[in-house]
Amino acid sequence: MNIKAISRIIRSTVAGTVFFLSLVLVPVLTNAQEAAAYPTDEATVKAGEKLFKLNCKSCHNIDSDMTGPALQGVTERHSIDWIKSWVRGPKTMVESGDKEAVALYNKWKSSGYMTAFNLKDDEILSIMGYIETWAPPVVETALGTDIGNPETPAMSDDTITLVLGIVLVVLVLIIIVLVLISALVMKSLKGKELSEDETDFVEQKHNLLTVITHPAFIGIVVLLAVVVGLLFGVKKGLYGVGVQQSYAPTQPIPFSHKIHAGDHEIDCNYCHTGVRKAKHANIPSPNICMNCHNQIKKDSPWIAKIYEAIDYNPSTGEYGTNVKPIEWVRVHNLPDLVYFNHQQHVKVGQIECETCHGPIKEMDVVYQYSPLTMGWCIDCHRKTDVQAQGNDYYDALLKAHEASGKKEPMKVEDIGGLECSKCHY
Repeated sequence: MNIKAISRIIRSTVAGTVFFLSLVLVPVLTNAQEAAAYPTDEATVKAGEKLFKLNCKSCHNIDSDMTGPALQGVTERHSIDWIKSWVRGPKTMVESGDKEAVALYNKWKSSGYMTAFNLKDDEILSIMGYIETWAPPVVETALGTDIGNPETPAMSDDTITLVLGIVLVVLVLIIIVLVLISALVMKSLKGKELSEDETDFVEQKHNLLTVITHPAFIGIVVLLAVVVGLLFGVKKGLYGVGVQQSYAPTQPIPFSHKIHAGDHEIDCNYCHTGVRKAKHANIPSPNICMNCHNQIKKDSPWIAKIYEAIDYNPSTGEYGTNVKPIEWVRVHNLPDLVYFNHQQHVKVGQIECETCHGPIKEMDVVYQYSPLTMGWCIDCHRKTDVQAQGNDYYDALLKAHEASGKKEPMKVEDIGGLECSKCHY
């Protein structure tokens, strides 16, 4: 056996392994080290959460703009040292002419200068750790559909480091084994004669370029690419047509359901007046907003937009005639071919708002929580009991259901909830 040929094969394998290490592992490990500029351990993150709620939450959301900008990703937009200086003296930085500070102030100057906070380095870093590891809570609906955040949370830095460390050890062991095999083969072939066939087999040249340019290899690669492309296209494309789950558009006025429905416990029906008596829940009119905001937060720049829309002068308390609508962006939207009635579900069916809209009382920015697909609706009709108590309309249906011998409570599907004409007319 030709020692050069064997050595060449082993050296190529070792070189490929080392190339993989340098191409994949080193950049990822480097990124993990860069991401560790702020602590992410559980205790520090919890401390950062408390500090965030105490100092930052009144003006900032993590994942969406509020009075100030969304904070998630701030460590990518600015250096840690810059963030520390900004937190302690934003006005000073703007007046000093710092380019990043001036640009930030000019974008948000309607809210004025940010308040300066006397926070220590470790306190600021703990807030950064909380912000960058935060993810929307996963909430289980009444249907048992655990949707939560549509994006899968990333692994922690410790987990990534452990996995990559294991891969690194395995690859190093492979290199060591290959080197040992090469040494053993070279030692065993000393003084031995090989047949012509064995010599030809060992000395044959492996040309990678010849392999990858072969028509058979190209055909296999193209076939695999087409199959993978079709799978992804069907799954991500066709299956996703009309599905806007997690859609959270930017509104002209950043209304917080968490503050109104959550913190202040304002009933959904107070603003969405049609939810119990009409097909649509309707968008609240500015007059409903004015029931409170003719006295509350009158100096807010966002409330000023409501005043502008209804031509209201907060100084004199007078209304003008130059009225224009607030152009809210619709979040939940069903196709025109679908009939849905809020009254039927909320009043008759006694379905809670959170069943379809998710943890609405925790949303600073409303997003579409449920997929609102046909399959999702059908699944609900199969699982949901008909609320027949005290409703004479269902008396005959209940008798028929009991006469059928079914022991389970009457479901929506038992009263025609799966008929096409129920939703498509």
